[in-house]
Amino acid sequence: MAYVPIPKDLSKVKTKVLFNLTKRQLICFSLAALVGVPIYFLLKPHLGISTAAIVMIIAMLPFIFFALYEKDGIPAEKYLGFIVKAMFIRDRVRPYRTENIYSYKKEELNVEQKDKTGSVSFKNSKKSRSQAK
Repeated sequence: MAYVPIPKDLSKVKTKVLFNLTKRQLICFSLAALVGVPIYFLLKPHLGISTAAIVMIIAMLPFIFFALYEKDGIPAEKYLGFIVKAMFIRDRVRPYRTENIYSYKKEELNVEQKDKTGSVSFKNSKKSRSQAK
């Protein structure tokens, strides 16, 4: 009896379209062939077979990279987009800022007390403690 391995995480399973390749891989490999083959045939008479083949491979490498590279389920173009945003678009210095709701509530209470009495009272604040000493 034949046994078929079943993956435990079905979210990582990708549907294969043709030649056991995903649609993404098929498109990228087709684009690589569309770019690389004409380069080879155009350069072969001028540079020789081996040099034309090396230039063809170099021209096809980016397409193959985009077809095959995937890190943590993120394709290469999204990953490179994240890197470009982090290095060039966003600010280099990202200060740590917190939103303290208690200080907002304290300010609201002080404003309400000021509206009622006309002056600000500093209950339990640093200013009133330092004045008491």
